[in-house]
Amino acid sequence: MTRRTPTGAAVLQPTVTKAITEAVLDELAENGYARLSMEAVAKRAGVGKSALYRRWSSKQEMAISVISEFGAEQVTVPDTGSLRGDLRAALGTLMKWLTHPRFSRIMADLVAETARNAKLGEAVETLVGMPKRERVAAMFHRAIARGELPADTDLELALDLLAAPLYWRLVVRSAAADPTYIDDLTDALLRSFTRRPHDR
Repeated sequence: MTRRTPTGAAVLQPTVTKAITEAVLDELAENGYARLSMEAVAKRAGVGKSALYRRWSSKQEMAISVISEFGAEQVTVPDTGSLRGDLRAALGTLMKWLTHPRFSRIMADLVAETARNAKLGEAVETLVGMPKRERVAAMFHRAIARGELPADTDLELALDLLAAPLYWRLVVRSAAADPTYIDDLTDALLRSFTRRPHDR
């Protein structure tokens, strides 16, 4: 028996959701979070505001939801079978994410905005930062299981060390990062991660 949708129930059509998502990302890239509004997104997407409120209760929820989904699509860490291979793949993915024509502008604005908005900062960390770090942490867990890293490896420090150099170079310095730079950074990180205490 075919189940009918109750009269008056909201139907979240994928095509409409896609149009809204693209509109949110475009608005964030062009105007920033501070000037983002439900009205502007609805107008750009060609939908009524009710279509947005059926999906999200506020501008912040809408923005964070869209950013987290977009970020999840960009941040993938394949299992190459070795720590070096995983590091190189992770850095390559991170570089694509940080240099994405649209998302690179969103990221820079969002970092500045979270410094002024504590609630937004907490939401970004919980829904964007932490899930991304958990994905990358799996790479280090695999390396520990293979015996490439000691069991007591400081994963928080390792995660910071992985992302910080590339973020600093691309976002803060606005410098280029070619494949040779990524290879050199991979080797430098690998030496740092695998060095034992008695080597210091």
